[in-house]
Amino acid sequence: MKAPAWTEDELVLAGALVVENGWRELRTGDRAVQELSELLRSLPIHSPEALALPGFRSPDSVSRKTTDFATNHPGYSGGRTRCGKPTLRMIAALIDREAEMLAAARAIEEGIGSGQLQLYAPQPDEVDDVGVIAVEGRLLVRQALVRERSAKLRRLKIKQVKGRGESLRCEVCSFDFARTYGELGADYIEVHHVTPLHAAGASETSLDGLACLCANCHRMCHRVSPGKSWRTPEELRGLMRTSVPGARHAASASEAAPVSAS
Repeated sequence: MKAPAWTEDELVLAGALVVENGWRELRTGDRAVQELSELLRSLPIHSPEALALPGFRSPDSVSRKTTDFATNHPGYSGGRTRCGKPTLRMIAALIDREAEMLAAARAIEEGIGSGQLQLYAPQPDEVDDVGVIAVEGRLLVRQALVRERSAKLRRLKIKQVKGRGESLRCEVCSFDFARTYGELGADYIEVHHVTPLHAAGASETSLDGLACLCANCHRMCHRVSPGKSWRTPEELRGLMRTSVPGARHAASASEAAPVSAS
């Protein structure tokens, strides 16, 4: 069996280590490398067969990955090691959004340390249609999707919206399930975290931190594109204005009468 490719979660963690070391590689004997090796082997994303492979995510392999990050940085003047596109994409993300990516690394570490991330079962939408994993890491996206699919959380959000006397419709495109499907669509809506979990921290989910969305807009908020793996309803409305003919009116109407605070 060939060793599995590095996942986005692992690349976030390895890249953060290099950034914190001044974009310099770390050697096998470095304590931080050994600790990261242990952490990577504890991530709930690898099969027992992978974990049994000799040298899988060993300190040697972690050290080599830090070399990939260091030598492929645009400011490096020496020879570059060969690495895959996911590593190059993570280097670009770390350069463009260093604070955000370091926060994602800390969130993954804290989630593993607390045992929370081990509790979440894989979700079908954590990888998009072309198999690209979100930059924030599969585990954080998995956690977000599990929370957003919580029946209790959705029920409380609907109660909050209706308690304000507001219409239960998509905050992005204004789609109203009840208006379209009648009784079948009554009280149906999906919820989305307005702020990524790595930025919001490990605190309990706030209802005002959730947005009501139709299934299409919810999927688009989570869909991966180069350098982006999370969108707020406001960002998605902006994309609709510039990309979809006739969408300007719907987006403007949604802004004029938002479903809930976000």
